[in-house]
Amino acid sequence: MKPVEHRTIEHLRHLVGFASVSSDSNLDLISWLSDKFKALGARVFLDHDPSGAKANLFATLGPETTGGVLLSGHTDVVPVTDQDWASDPFELTQSNDRLYGRGACDMKGFIAACLAVAETIDANSLARPLHFAFTYDEEVGCLGARALVAVLRNKGLVPEITIIGEPTEMRIIEGHKGCCEYTAEFVGLEGHGSAPDLGVNAAEYATRYVTRLLELRQDLIERSPPDSPFAPPWSTINIGRISGGVAHNVIAGKAVVDWEMRPVQDSDADFVKSEMVRFCADDLLPAMQMISPEATISVTTIGEVAGLVPMPQNAARDLVAQLTDSNRADLVAFSTEAGLFQALGSDVVVCGPGSIRQAHKPDEYLEIDQLNVCVTMLTTLVQHIS
Repeated sequence: MKPVEHRTIEHLRHLVGFASVSSDSNLDLISWLSDKFKALGARVFLDHDPSGAKANLFATLGPETTGGVLLSGHTDVVPVTDQDWASDPFELTQSNDRLYGRGACDMKGFIAACLAVAETIDANSLARPLHFAFTYDEEVGCLGARALVAVLRNKGLVPEITIIGEPTEMRIIEGHKGCCEYTAEFVGLEGHGSAPDLGVNAAEYATRYVTRLLELRQDLIERSPPDSPFAPPWSTINIGRISGGVAHNVIAGKAVVDWEMRPVQDSDADFVKSEMVRFCADDLLPAMQMISPEATISVTTIGEVAGLVPMPQNAARDLVAQLTDSNRADLVAFSTEAGLFQALGSDVVVCGPGSIRQAHKPDEYLEIDQLNVCVTMLTTLVQHIS
């Protein structure tokens, strides 16, 4: 194993050890990364969220000029609650050629590779700036990247090329659907279960809301663009969580529905949102308020993240193809922060170690071979811009 590959695994061990679940602070992890990059002479700034408990990190090596290449990844991970792990999820464990731990695949392996390769760079030899962006709250709406992109825009920092290191098995991904997440909350009127007509059952109205969403699935299939490159080719709706009520014999006073939509075109998102607003205003809410005028329905937008649009001309795609000796670019169904950086004005691709099939699962793992391929790509990138 080469020294840089060994260092990558050691960095990954530290990164997995930070339990940076989206619901918690990532400041310890960001502080550790900040110290590492500052020690390399990088220009570093942190962008904190409104609470001050989370931060994005942006670091630059090389000349203070415009453009350059950005390597980006998110620091937050999904929870391990109710998952049956064979080992401590926040302690990196190696078995044969696999590295196990929460975030090993999604996507601390890429961050570890970035740091290990950065440690090999003579910054004075870089002809173009090499930027690093490590964000918070990607898993809950790409909140960190949205904030960071706004900061970069204000600073006039627009990388020419951006590589998002999400797990793609080191395949080049030039496009993916958007991701829109919503929470609908229903407040009705509690009462005894023996007299359901005297209350407003929030769980029942939540069920009607979900039923309408599922009916719209068929409409989205019929609206599918004939030339859609995605699989499936239509926009999708998923119900992530339904909760409500307190007991068998109590009319549910409150209910919550978490749902998402992955549009292939903006008009589909507009269609679904306007239809659900109409359905609530014309059907559900009048029926609820006929019994209880205080009944309410509120829908909160958790995040609306644009997709990555495949472009005929894409310098990022061409560069990574050269670095990986690949002549193929693909599309994926899962979403990333890539669309945000594309909207900033950067050419973007997604390419990173590991398989999305391992993400978010118990015993999440990253194959060492995948990590080594990523290190080779990043090393070659440094040579390319030196």
